[in-house]
Amino acid sequence: MVIGIMPPDKMRQRAIAIARGQYKPRPGEPKIWFPSMKSLAETLSDKNLQLIRVIAEHHPGSIAELSQKTGRAPSNLSRTLHRLARYGFVALERRPGNILRPVAQAIEYDIRALAV
Repeated sequence: MVIGIMPPDKMRQRAIAIARGQYKPRPGEPKIWFPSMKSLAETLSDKNLQLIRVIAEHHPGSIAELSQKTGRAPSNLSRTLHRLARYGFVALERRPGNILRPVAQAIEYDIRALAV
């Protein structure tokens, strides 16, 4: 998974150029963007990277099952998983009985930062 870091104003300019057809993203360019290294570090903290690895290795059937494997509270996990899902690091599959099953989308990352 390729991750980019770019200031919000540059991200906005890039999005506008893409929408106007003035710029076409090249293959291999980041699909996930963060406004700063700090926000990336908060999202992909050591604790969250370990969580993604547990999901990838154990394939839990629910957040409750993941909670048992990690020792983290389900409410805390739910917030963290929704944030990771918003960026595409995990997917949350809806199962019968309104159960969410976390699925790791990637466990290796290529991070590219734009020097400003």
